Amino acid sequence: MTFDVRIDGAATRLEVERNGDVYRFRMGSGDEKQAHLIEPEPGLFSVLLDGRSYEAHAEADGEGAWITIHGRRFHVTVADPRRWVPKGAGAAGEGRENIVAPMPGKIVRVLAAPGDTVQAGQGIVVVEAMKMQNEMKSRRGGRVVAIPVKEGDTVGPGAILATIE
Repeated sequence: MTFDVRIDGAATRLEVERNGDVYRFRMGSGDEKQAHLIEPEPGLFSVLLDGRSYEAHAEADGEGAWITIHGRRFHVTVADPRRWVPKGAGAAGEGRENIVAPMPGKIVRVLAAPGDTVQAGQGIVVVEAMKMQNEMKSRRGGRVVAIPVKEGDTVGPGAILATIE
């Protein structure tokens, strides 16, 4: 798969092919590399790359994830080029807001239920994608109208995870 990613604001293209815990990848026009990656516990990754071992910690936020390796933090966001979102879509305002899956993944936790009142920034659904758990948050306060997914469901990019009004 190919993704447009931003690492600390710098845009690049990432090509990734997975076979079990082995990932072959290329960033931008760089050389293809291979890494072994396992997740011994949620948010903690053990990575073997170029004969060196790394421990990476991942913390999801509303737009991407903070990755910490050897005390250095990187903010990483992934854009799915197949999904177009008009500028300002989903921002606080009147009407309904759909919270959508940014990429293919599996629903690992549902944190709210239809009828619940939620605050801006509150976690609604946790999606696991590429061995990272991402908490999908409401961009505004309101009432949960629908959550059409349940734990264990597999979703595609752009799938509606929840509706807030």
